[in-house]
Amino acid sequence: MMDGPPQIGPVSEPQFLPPPLPGSIPSAPPVLISDYIYQAALDPKVPITIAALYAVTAKLLNKYNISNGRKPWALSRTRLFHAFVVAHNIFLAVYSAWTFYGMVGVMYRSVVSPTSSQGVNGFVDSMTRLHGPGGLGNAVYYSQQDGRWMSYSSSVSLASDGSPSRTDTGRIWNEGLAFYGWIFYLSKFYEVLDTFIILAKGKLSSTLQTYHHAGAMMCMWAGMRYMSPPIWMFVFVNSGIHAMMYTYYTLSAFSIRVPVVIKRTLTTLQITQFLVGASYAMIHSFVSYTVPVTTTVVKTATAPASAAATTATEAAAASPALLDSLKQLVLGAASKVTNAATTVEETVSVHKIVPCIVTSGQTFAIWLNVLYLAPLTYLFVKFFITSYLRRAGAESARKDRNRRESQVAVAEKAGWDAARGLEAEVYGTPESDRAVAPCLNDYLVPKTSRTAKHLRIK
Repeated sequence: MMDGPPQIGPVSEPQFLPPPLPGSIPSAPPVLISDYIYQAALDPKVPITIAALYAVTAKLLNKYNISNGRKPWALSRTRLFHAFVVAHNIFLAVYSAWTFYGMVGVMYRSVVSPTSSQGVNGFVDSMTRLHGPGGLGNAVYYSQQDGRWMSYSSSVSLASDGSPSRTDTGRIWNEGLAFYGWIFYLSKFYEVLDTFIILAKGKLSSTLQTYHHAGAMMCMWAGMRYMSPPIWMFVFVNSGIHAMMYTYYTLSAFSIRVPVVIKRTLTTLQITQFLVGASYAMIHSFVSYTVPVTTTVVKTATAPASAAATTATEAAAASPALLDSLKQLVLGAASKVTNAATTVEETVSVHKIVPCIVTSGQTFAIWLNVLYLAPLTYLFVKFFITSYLRRAGAESARKDRNRRESQVAVAEKAGWDAARGLEAEVYGTPESDRAVAPCLNDYLVPKTSRTAKHLRIK
């Protein structure tokens, strides 16, 4: 049997589950944060308000810079500002590396190998069921139909309030995602300083860059608030890329030359996370797997009533005077009652097909991320097609056939062109300028008029 699909549209339940208390389990957070603070930060009014204020402020400051002839602000010419930019880069590089390292441990402690005894089902279960003890079939999930937390295993115990125990180990949430993911969500608010540093340089912030930062706030909020399984990938992959990216910007601030291959790798990773992330999140809505479910079955058993007849016969022999009357009574009863019914409880194990996503909130978080990444994916495909057609046309026009590049080589270069084009749209500057930039996006004027036709073919 298979659970029905979750209803569309998020509901208030279940509430966000704070991480384990410090010292309660080996992977518990190192610091104590009030459960109230965890919950309050995930109130939807928080990301919506901050994202709206950020977008409006960036728009107004863009207008100010235009009216001011795009001159750098006086503040940006001071040593204090330069020191802040360097400290900003170092802080985000160190923080991102710390988050990435923590998430590596989370995945190591939680994810089951598909080649283990639990097989592919155990692997999928460990990746998509965030709560409960480790092991296939031991997960705790929220049933919207029943309005409560449940488990497929009768041996799993819930907390006194009916929620998953905060001391369970072996699942992604308690092993660290609840803590690292929540902090990473807050870091998205801090990252908007990237935009204001650009503006302080007298440059403009592109609309797509504003969309990128505001969208990241909302997507991280939805993923953490509704505890959606794919959110681990956003935290894990994005923190790793940010660690490398901000390290690169820090080195650039000190005029340290970075090899071109490293810059190209960073660009490729940045774009790949957009394309792969959307696909990975979306597939959760269409995948199911099998878990073992232990259940108790009550069976009815029958037994002959010969014992009752034997007892009655012995009583008749002890009293010969009643033999005739009892004989008729016993024989009559035996002819009518031949069996006595008894009930037997038996524990059986069955296999149940379950979906990866079980609540409407998880579904909402997934598709919010997909919609957020859709424009970025569209731009990449647009740039790729344009570049590929131009490169393929140029190669076919070559008179020297021996010098023509293969279709694979043409596609590879077109992919690189598309990555650079998308990077310029999102971060506002071409890669060549970034090599000497002191911070994110180089704080240069975004090429707002850049389209696929402006991609340079080398």
